[in-house]
Amino acid sequence: MWLLLVLFLLIVQGHFSACQEEAERGIYGETLTASCVYSAGLEPYKKWFCRGNDLNSCKMLVETTGSEQLVKKGRVSIQDNHSQQKFTMTLENLQWDDADTYWCAIDQSGTDLGYKFSVIVHPVTTQCHYSPRWETYMKSWCQDAHSTDCTIFVKTTSSEVKKNLLFINQKKRTFSVLVWGK
Repeated sequence: MWLLLVLFLLIVQGHFSACQEEAERGIYGETLTASCVYSAGLEPYKKWFCRGNDLNSCKMLVETTGSEQLVKKGRVSIQDNHSQQKFTMTLENLQWDDADTYWCAIDQSGTDLGYKFSVIVHPVTTQCHYSPRWETYMKSWCQDAHSTDCTIFVKTTSSEVKKNLLFINQKKRTFSVLVWGK
């Protein structure tokens, strides 16, 4: 019985590429793409992505129909490429609470085959350069700077300030803003 279990696990592992990442990293607000590679013969099966620690109880995000047609559900999409034996999930507008455990899986009769990975969300960093004459002026970071009603999130005349999830650091006439998660 033990030998059958080991053999089953080896067969299941063989259906997914060994070179896949255990963690996919993306930048807050940008698009994250994760791909899963599978063995020949699994092309016609439905492929899917879900969120949660356990494959059997994770929340289904999106699934294919077994074809190569793009399927989109909210910020998440999935597409299978039969010739490359690879299906790809895209998560748009990455948010802090998207950091979690995910599964890519193949809906095979009897037992679903799955590969577990983590999504890690990295902060956004931006730099603004300015001339020496602006060194003593207030620097600020706001939403929708092209608007007349710019909502200022953080401002400073000092060399460094932290407020909520924003951090401003001024060195060598460079104004850096780091936005990080909870």
